[in-house]
Amino acid sequence: MGIGRKVVLYSYWLSSCSWRIRFALCHKGIAYEYKAVDLVKGEQFSPEFEKLNPLHCVPVLVDDNVVVSDSFAIFLHLEQKYTRKPLLPVDPQIRALNLQIASVINSSIQPYHMIGALKDMEKMFGAETKQWAQYKIDKGFLALEKLTKHVAGTYLHG
Repeated sequence: MGIGRKVVLYSYWLSSCSWRIRFALCHKGIAYEYKAVDLVKGEQFSPEFEKLNPLHCVPVLVDDNVVVSDSFAIFLHLEQKYTRKPLLPVDPQIRALNLQIASVINSSIQPYHMIGALKDMEKMFGAETKQWAQYKIDKGFLALEKLTKHVAGTYLHG
């Protein structure tokens, strides 16, 4: 990183979305300041945090004057700006599959296991919400199995 550059990660220690970004920052060797946002105490609803992310969730990355929320968007920002130690494969076909896998996890599996979202959905739609969420999670995992059937290795892909 250049002189004067400052990276700050707003995070909650139990957030799997935040874990992804901490892993990416560590892999790339990017120094950052960690700012804890206690989701249990509701710190994500503070006026200061709302200026960073009006969706009131972590992670949020502040990179100089760029503010990025959503782990997938942060991941892509880091990959584009900090090219040392890439997170994605160079081969376009393998890279596309990796991005598709990440998107399935990010949008088709993870949202349905978030406690806050499940509680809100249960209030709105009733007790069957958990069964529906489990159905969606299972559907996402089945899709991942099909996508990676011929490429899975020690890890999901490679």
